[in-house]
Amino acid sequence: MSTQSTAGIDENGSDRHLRPGASEAAPRPGAVVDHPSRSDGFVRGAAELIGGPLGDHAVALDRPPGREGRFWTAARIVLALVCLTLALHWVQKSPCQDGAWQNNVQYTRMCYTDVLALYYAEGLNEGKVPYADHPVEYPVLTGYFMGAIGLPVHALGLDNPGINQGQWFYNLNALVLSALAVATVAVILSLRRRRPWDAALFALAPALVLTATVNWDLLAVGLAAFGLLAWARRHPATAGVLLGLAGAAKMWPLFLFGPILVLALRAGRLRAALTATATGAVALIAVNLPVAIPYRENWERFFDLNTTRPIDWGTLWYIGRYLDGRISPSAPGDLGPFEWLNAHISTLNWLSYLLFGLACLGVAALALLAPRRPRLAQLAFLVVAAFLIFSKVWSQQFVLWLLPLAVLARPRWGAFLAWQFAEVCYFAAFYGELLGAATTRPVFPEGVFVLAASLRLITVVVLCGFVIRDILRPERDAVRDTYADDPDGGVLDGARDAPWYQRWRHGAASVDRPAEAVTA
Repeated sequence: MSTQSTAGIDENGSDRHLRPGASEAAPRPGAVVDHPSRSDGFVRGAAELIGGPLGDHAVALDRPPGREGRFWTAARIVLALVCLTLALHWVQKSPCQDGAWQNNVQYTRMCYTDVLALYYAEGLNEGKVPYADHPVEYPVLTGYFMGAIGLPVHALGLDNPGINQGQWFYNLNALVLSALAVATVAVILSLRRRRPWDAALFALAPALVLTATVNWDLLAVGLAAFGLLAWARRHPATAGVLLGLAGAAKMWPLFLFGPILVLALRAGRLRAALTATATGAVALIAVNLPVAIPYRENWERFFDLNTTRPIDWGTLWYIGRYLDGRISPSAPGDLGPFEWLNAHISTLNWLSYLLFGLACLGVAALALLAPRRPRLAQLAFLVVAAFLIFSKVWSQQFVLWLLPLAVLARPRWGAFLAWQFAEVCYFAAFYGELLGAATTRPVFPEGVFVLAASLRLITVVVLCGFVIRDILRPERDAVRDTYADDPDGGVLDGARDAPWYQRWRHGAASVDRPAEAVTA
């Protein structure tokens, strides 16, 4: 699969940054911009309904990026689509914006949002400063974000008693979070200049329509996306700071340092990876210290809550609890294994951590044993997906964590849409479950919700399987069909495997050039 090549200019006139001895797979002949109707089997089949794939005479779309000659370029179309998606989301959430949630309207209209509910629950409507005056159940940057919008809204409400503070708070949050979603699409477009239609997977995702402002997850998504862009642009220190800030908003972006370190180890680029990790740690500590030192008890609320929470709805463990008494019924009073774990939270925590740790070791082994060094987005998707699969909490909006990583890791429409269909089914079933709990009258049998949760879990596992297959068989990788190596890799892009790795895998004879011949 790999050939020896020297640095140069590809057929599209762009620098591939290939080092001497770098592994390369040639881009598809004549490819300037990838068109899914030609390259993706699912889209090609669907295109038959509207006349078939893009024709050979559609030359305007086949020009190099930035020279299409039309206003409605692929990138602008995708950006317009994400704006439309976010507008639809705002409409979908509009029945809940006034905060007058009578007759369980937040469940019957499926428009519940933590953003509005927590304006009151966290004391922002009373002018309480997050952490200083009230414990907050989220990492500190999310708390800062809540306060930065909530406290001015409260002050405005004092001067203008007639305004609906909760509605103002929600809409201002929705505006900023939507801007971050648009920025995330712009980052994907920047990372995939030859594959702009990949970003449409994120822009048109049904899960984005349904969950964009359920919570503040898009804050971490946007910061993490900019962190990946900085890494791709070979600014490891900046990348570390952005990923560290993202991790201060939600914990999952911190997991991305693992794939960066493992890939850098294989490529002999540890200096850049360690720089990113160090600056990420500094950013994370710098954001937390102003709260952790003076308001330690309130700061620890996030950790205490996640340590003591039992099995939450829709998780692998929840499915297990449901199946406990149906696969192997126990005697009255006896607890099945999953029910026992729910009663022993500490053991459940350690088992969840252990399974996630083993999954990370598996991903690291995959990175080192793969015939060709995997792309960063592939490993990042696998790690975050493993965290969700084995976590005891899998909230509806956590799908946003995986969306950009799935697009960058495997931009294929078929499996992606199957996963999105499962997420929509889970969304509907989840609100049915909430309504049943609120009214004490089940909307549908419990098995329906468990089936929806299982479908979501299975489709994520299937996506992981496809990503693993692409790693083991890199000729199946759609991105490497367009790019020489890894457009998200930064210093890893086009780098040869480190001499130590070549000796380990192939013996000393395979190292035909000393390590110093490869520049950092």
